[in-house]
Amino acid sequence: MEHLKPMEPTRIHSNGDSLFQDMTFAPDIPVYTTAAYNKDPCPNKLHLGIGVYRTEEGKCHTLNVVKQVEQTLANDLSADKEYLPITGMPEFNKLSAKLMFGSGSPAIKESRVVTVQCVSGCLSLRVGAEFLAKHYHQHVVYLPEPTYGNHPNLISAAGLTLKTYRYYDPKTLVLDFQGLLEDLGSALTGAIVLFHACGHNPTGVDPTCQQWEQIRQLVRQRGLLPFFDCAYQGLVSGNLDDDAQSIRMFGCDGGECFVAQSYSKNMGLYGERIGSLSIVCKTADVARRVESQLKLIIRPLYSNPPIHGAAIVTAILKDRDLYQKWTNELKAMRDRLVQVRRQLYDSLCNKGTPGDWSHIIKQVGMYSFTGLNKDQVDFLTREYHIYMSSDGRINIGGLSSKAVPYFAGAIHDAVISSLPSSTLA
Repeated sequence: MEHLKPMEPTRIHSNGDSLFQDMTFAPDIPVYTTAAYNKDPCPNKLHLGIGVYRTEEGKCHTLNVVKQVEQTLANDLSADKEYLPITGMPEFNKLSAKLMFGSGSPAIKESRVVTVQCVSGCLSLRVGAEFLAKHYHQHVVYLPEPTYGNHPNLISAAGLTLKTYRYYDPKTLVLDFQGLLEDLGSALTGAIVLFHACGHNPTGVDPTCQQWEQIRQLVRQRGLLPFFDCAYQGLVSGNLDDDAQSIRMFGCDGGECFVAQSYSKNMGLYGERIGSLSIVCKTADVARRVESQLKLIIRPLYSNPPIHGAAIVTAILKDRDLYQKWTNELKAMRDRLVQVRRQLYDSLCNKGTPGDWSHIIKQVGMYSFTGLNKDQVDFLTREYHIYMSSDGRINIGGLSSKAVPYFAGAIHDAVISSLPSSTLA
C-alpha cells in the first residue's frame, strides 16, 4: 500500500496575523460596570448597576428555601442528569403556567396555554420573538420608552422591527399614560406590544389595575398582540397573585398573548438561567400546533434546557410547605426594598437635597429611576466610587441600609455640584 506523504500546512497569512486582526473592540455594556467596580480599591464603593438582590453585606442573596431544596436534591441518589425534552421539564411547565395565570385560569382548564421551559427570561423572549418572526404576519414590535436595555437586542436579533411607545415622563417622573394610550391607539394594526408585567425596568413605574384594564381594552380593540415580560413577580407587592394581575386580565379575556417568565429575581436563581415562555391560544388545537413549532425554534438554539434550575423551581412550587416558605421569604425581600426606598428618601429630605425626591417611594420593585443625569452619575463614580447605569437607574436591591447615608450624601453633593453658581448664591 502506498503511504501518503503528510501535507504541508496551508499558510493563509505569511506574516502570521489573525483572521480577526482588524476587529475593533466592542463598546462596554453600560449597566454591567462590574469589571470597573472589581478593580476599584475604595472600601466604600457601591455597585448599584446590575439587577441582583443582595444582602446587607453586599453578597448575592440565596433564599433559605432554595438551600433546603438543593440539599434534598443532592441527597437524592436516584436522580440523574438525563437530557430534558426539547420543551423542558413537563411538571415545571405546568406549575409555571399555574403560577402565572392562576389555578382557576379558563385558558389552562381548556388546554389553550402552551408553556415551554427556556433559558431564563432572556431566551424566553428570544424564543418568542423567533416564533413570531417565522409564523406571525406582523413583524413590528412596540417597546416602552424606556425599557430593559437587552429588550432591543433580543427582539431585533430575531429580525423584528422595533418601534417605541411613550411610557415614562422624565419631567414629571411618572407614567405618561395619555401618551401611552395615544401611541398604542395609532400603532400598526396587529403589531406586537411588549409590556412589563410589574416592576417596570428601569423606571419602577407601573400602571394601576384600572389603567391596565384600559390598556387591555385598547389592545384588543386595535388587534394588537401583547407580549409580557414578567421578571419580578412577588417582588413588587409582596403577593404573587397581585403581581400577575396585568397578565391575568389578558389571559382570561379569550384573546391570545405571550408571556416570558423568569425565576432569576424572585427565587434568586440568577446563575441557573431558568424561565419559561407561555403562549395563550384561541383553542387547544392551535396550542398543540404552536407547541410543535416551538420545538423547531428551540432545537437549533440550545437543543433543550438545563435541568437543575427547573428541579429547584418544581420542588418549591409543588410542595405546600416549601411554597409557603418561599412566599414568606419573598415578602421579606419586598418589605426590605420598601424600607430602603423610604430610608433613602428620608435621608435626602433631611439633607435638604434640592428637588422633589418623592418619586423614589412612589416607584416599586427592584429599581428606581433617580432622575440623576449622566453628568451627575459620572460625578458619583468619580468622586464617590458609586457604579450605576448612566441613565440614573439604581438597583434598590443592591443598596444596603448601612450604605444609604453614604449614597444619599453622594447624591446631595452631585446635585449641588451641578447647580449654577448663581443658584447657590
